[in-house]
Amino acid sequence: MYKLFFKRFIDVFTSCIILVLFFPVLIITYILVKIDSKGPFFFLQNRLGYKAKIFCAYKIRTMTYKQRFLHIEVLKDNSEITQIGYILRRFKIDELPQFINVLKGDMSLVGPRPALPEQINDFNEDGKKRLLVKPGLTGLAQINGNIYLSWPERWVYDRIYVENLNFCLDLRIVAKTFLIILKGEERFIKKPNA
Repeated sequence: MYKLFFKRFIDVFTSCIILVLFFPVLIITYILVKIDSKGPFFFLQNRLGYKAKIFCAYKIRTMTYKQRFLHIEVLKDNSEITQIGYILRRFKIDELPQFINVLKGDMSLVGPRPALPEQINDFNEDGKKRLLVKPGLTGLAQINGNIYLSWPERWVYDRIYVENLNFCLDLRIVAKTFLIILKGEERFIKKPNA
């Protein structure tokens, strides 16, 4: 019941509230991003969704407009991150527009982070499991190290999430996500038990 109905209800309800409450924050962020560097406000990128369906994910641009569009891990000391971009990334404000993706049904609040389309060629069996659910704003891999984990390690967490998806797990992931926003990802690195 949760997976088929209640999870989607929570996604829509929460997204509507967040987008309304944080609309002033988005307006202020828009002004700061445009003052800080040249380029568009939004960073749009195709991502893999449920059952490998491709969708356009919305984010706030945090890097210089000459940024590379190849898939690279962007760590906090990357020289192409703008001044305001560092703050947006640190507190996950750059991902606020993805609540639009959640509202549209492309994503869920909780699930594996959406991969780039070309990554599908690299998926092992764990990685393929992530396509059985909608990608999320936060997920099990994200609360256990995120970019500090290798892709195979993240895919182990994705598989564990898919196989154990339930309301309590989603609630625990959301709660820990708030801790990570406050304290930083590097304090919560935990290698998975494959």
